[in-house]
Amino acid sequence: MTPQPSPITLQVDLGERSYPITIGQSLLSDPGLIARHVGQRAAIVTNTTVAPLYLDTLTRVLAGAGKQVTSIVLPDGEEEKNWASLMRVFDVLLAEKCDRKTTLVALGGGVIGDLTGFAAATYMRGVPFVQVPTTLLAQVDSSVGGKTGINHPLGKNMIGAFYQPQAVIADTATLDTLPPRELSAGLAEVIKHGAIIDAAFFNWIEENMGRLVARDADALAYAIRRSCEIKADVVRQDEREGGLRAILNFGHTFGHAIEAGLGYGQWLHGEAVGCGMVMAADLSERLGFIDAAATRRIRAVVEAAGLPVTAPDLGAERWLELMEVDKKNEGGQIKFILLRPLGSPVIMPVPADALRATLRACVG
Repeated sequence: MTPQPSPITLQVDLGERSYPITIGQSLLSDPGLIARHVGQRAAIVTNTTVAPLYLDTLTRVLAGAGKQVTSIVLPDGEEEKNWASLMRVFDVLLAEKCDRKTTLVALGGGVIGDLTGFAAATYMRGVPFVQVPTTLLAQVDSSVGGKTGINHPLGKNMIGAFYQPQAVIADTATLDTLPPRELSAGLAEVIKHGAIIDAAFFNWIEENMGRLVARDADALAYAIRRSCEIKADVVRQDEREGGLRAILNFGHTFGHAIEAGLGYGQWLHGEAVGCGMVMAADLSERLGFIDAAATRRIRAVVEAAGLPVTAPDLGAERWLELMEVDKKNEGGQIKFILLRPLGSPVIMPVPADALRATLRACVG
């Protein structure tokens, strides 16, 4: 048997709110690792897909370490990232008399992580929480950085808080049970990190996409590590998205419009972001920031990840209306993260004629 590589620990450096990200195989069954970040009482929040796979293991590990464990199992899906699900979490916490010393544990993908984090930020005005992401998208992106929240019918992630976890524990063995579509969705955020800030990493992603799609353990471990390093560094510089951190939304202005326009859950978040990056590249090229070859590279790597590259036809006016509901916007102007060049981002409003041209070119 090949020995498992040792876990890697990175640090998100935010002064007294700093915390570790531990990445490795079979971390869920390591009692010393998880228990040290959890108080005497734990409330595990998960969903109907993840619970049958990992809830028993995590409950057993925490109980074995002497913790009192409550579990909350929510329905699965982006459409469940709403006020009703948040209330279900609060209902159980209150019914079980969970106090301020209770640690919430988010066991699942981005929806569970965002919702549990928001519950932790607001229950009794703030209790500790730990992220245990089980999807690639959550491991490379959403579990890191303290963005928490729920969706509103008029806009994605419009209700939430910045609230940092105690720790992020990314067990890469959970990716073995991830459906192919969810794996592809996570690869969108990996591609994003290379495209906006690390051209060498983007080159590596292009060369290794076949290994990533095939779930090569070493390739996935490197992609997760480098993505977390990039995101942790950006968050360190701009925790509350006053400027720089907005670059992490490359592809998201278009992507969030797709999600809201089609109805949450029709496309996975990563699918919408993948297509959104193709659209943002097209817009960058129209403004003379990148050349046609760079646009083709982004489209090709998104397609190779198994992600859609043609946007749904929502109607031009509906597209604009949806993109106007975005947290980056100021003074009624839609702001986009564009490439200038590949590996270097710029945040700016764009001319209406260029935006409409991109919509015409990219919509199927």
